[in-house]
Amino acid sequence: MKLTFEIEPVEQARPRATRMGKGIRLYDPKKVSVYKKQLAMMCQFQYKKEPLTGPLAVSLKFYRHVQSSVSKKERELRITGAHRPVVKPDTDNYIKSTLDGLNGLLWEDDNQIVKIVAEKYYSDHPRVEIEVEEVNEDGNT
Repeated sequence: MKLTFEIEPVEQARPRATRMGKGIRLYDPKKVSVYKKQLAMMCQFQYKKEPLTGPLAVSLKFYRHVQSSVSKKERELRITGAHRPVVKPDTDNYIKSTLDGLNGLLWEDDNQIVKIVAEKYYSDHPRVEIEVEEVNEDGNT
């Protein structure tokens, strides 16, 4: 199954903490929280079935804006894919926020993911593309 979410990817940031009585409550920063909620709404619009169960293989492609401070030549190299994002945020932080945002919707829990491939690209149209395949008993998709 392939899904495309027309949304700027957002990296998982360190959780924030606040005191509540004798305990501490951890929560996502607002930017991350909004991203996860928007991603969930987009997923519910595109995927109307029950969450997948069992082992899964996931491929993610994160497309982010090109910085406005680069030259026209560099911009073209980035858009064509000749130059890829080797800057922060890290790919693994994009993965974490995206997989968490799809928990209970696309799959029951992201602990079901046994194989993952993720890539970062530049684009004029920021988005997240995800492909999910069920892994059968012999380990193949």
